[in-house]
Amino acid sequence: MGFYRDEILPRAVNWVLGRAECLKLRRQITRGLSGQVLEVGFGSGLNLPYYPAEVLKIYAVDPSTVGRKLAAERLKACPILVEFSGLDGEDLALDSNSMDAVLSTWTLCTIPDGVRALKEMRRVLKPGGKLHFLEHGLSPETKVAKWQDRLNPVQKLVSGGCQLNLKIDDLLREAGFEIEAIDNFYMKGPKIGSYMYLGVGRSPA
Repeated sequence: MGFYRDEILPRAVNWVLGRAECLKLRRQITRGLSGQVLEVGFGSGLNLPYYPAEVLKIYAVDPSTVGRKLAAERLKACPILVEFSGLDGEDLALDSNSMDAVLSTWTLCTIPDGVRALKEMRRVLKPGGKLHFLEHGLSPETKVAKWQDRLNPVQKLVSGGCQLNLKIDDLLREAGFEIEAIDNFYMKGPKIGSYMYLGVGRSPA
């Protein structure tokens, strides 16, 4: 699985999450970002073209070296300074209360301990700082949710640990975030993997 996970999967993710429908949502979730921003799950830099001019610097965290290679052209075109700041979202190499905002897009599903990662994001946020999130997760439809549970072991195996059945808003609350705004909807495609959680969480002041 090493070659598949390290070389093939990042390219597949770059293609799947670079579709027009996904890019439209990236444009939406990056609105309002400013100052020093941590992006957990930087991947191939698909969010870079949509960062507002108010962002001063991006701190990128991602374990994939192939993702960085795929991001090369986007990095060259981006007017904002990007600093790679570690590989592990569960153990961020950043000072506490140092970030104005955090961005996470289709990332929490692949982190083994999502709550721990979210607590780390809250740690590095300034009081009142915002987490902009765009994730897929558990459907409210009972039949769909049952299939998500059944297929989750296979999904994790073939998709680099990606989980189908996380209830994202519950994870944020467990990690100490307040939900400021959230929108839930299905994207096009099979319902087991297309139920979205898009919103903003706030670190308590």
